[in-house]
Amino acid sequence: MQTLDLLHISLADQALYGFAGGQLVLRLAVSTALNGPGEQSGSGCTPRGLHQVRARIGEGLPAGAVLRGRRWTGEVWTPELHEAFPGRDWILTRILWLSGCEVGRNRLGAVDTFRRYIYLHGTPDSEPMGLPRSHGCVRLRNADLLELYPRVPLHCRVRIEEAPCPVWAAADLT
Repeated sequence: MQTLDLLHISLADQALYGFAGGQLVLRLAVSTALNGPGEQSGSGCTPRGLHQVRARIGEGLPAGAVLRGRRWTGEVWTPELHEAFPGRDWILTRILWLSGCEVGRNRLGAVDTFRRYIYLHGTPDSEPMGLPRSHGCVRLRNADLLELYPRVPLHCRVRIEEAPCPVWAAADLT
């Protein structure tokens, strides 16, 4: 299993492209912000630009572990739990917490990705992928996140852009 050195998230494709040594090796469906792209604190938008993974949270937790305030509640998501808490923004399984790298764009002040608590995280399997539905974070299927998480080291670069990536979307994975 190759360690990834770049994650590229295309808002247009609603896809995460994983690279190792300059080669595309992973492609996963995601769900980004319903409110679209944007960096402003409180906007509910997905921030653009270059980021890094600042923290990895959830190692060893079960698939579907419910995380609140970056801590496991002891719960594991079920449809019954979902019904008991309608409207909850479910953060499940693992968290890759992002920090912006571009001062004034996604780092510091009112545009700070880290202070906005922007994560790559798991979501209930009942939630659609490939459609913008999040509150700003990048949602993934729990199974996909479990595949991705061990391959992403601290400080891995994460680029989030609006443009589609048709070559990567159609490419064979190495």
